[in-house]
Amino acid sequence: MFEYLKGVVTFLGPTYVVVEVAGIGYRVVVANPQRYQPQEELTIYVEQIIRENEQSLYGFYDLTEKQLFQLLTTVSGIGPKSALAILADNDHQPLITAIVNDDAKFLTQFPGVGKKTAQQIILDLRDKLPEKQLEMGATTLFTSASPNTKKNLQLQDGLEALVALGYSQKAVQKIAGSLAEQDLADAGSYVRAGLQLLQEGGR
Repeated sequence: MFEYLKGVVTFLGPTYVVVEVAGIGYRVVVANPQRYQPQEELTIYVEQIIRENEQSLYGFYDLTEKQLFQLLTTVSGIGPKSALAILADNDHQPLITAIVNDDAKFLTQFPGVGKKTAQQIILDLRDKLPEKQLEMGATTLFTSASPNTKKNLQLQDGLEALVALGYSQKAVQKIAGSLAEQDLADAGSYVRAGLQLLQEGGR
């Protein structure tokens, strides 16, 4: 099972991108191909879905988008393509807010989501979103703090790694601003710098 691909975008299709990794081109279905650039070096999170007559690789800009996709596809009536259509907007915070606030009307604006499906999304996911919402908060925080795209992605990976290591979201958010001010070489450097700051403030 694939977790992510690290390579170069070689082609943008109407519903997918091709990512070349070690000389092999992977066709990755994504929510918004225009979010990516030809010849862009990137790490793209993926989910492999195998069905009787089809094997597809779905790709996500960050871990939050992947987690939302995984949650949406647990809802009756929401398949992978429908989930991607819901995630086509780059800003997923309104989606999360609508689910938390029982705003079925907002959800019906998405393709293929009627009133019944919108209510099912809220019923199934409302109590599962808080942790995902916290990760979204970290993403929003460092995105606004860093205008440089490459640095932004490195910082994102570093912050998500710190959360994965078991540090509280509150603690990570507290140091995100300080990390954003540092011009470090890669995600690992942000993790090491973050660990130093977190050790001073605790988990």
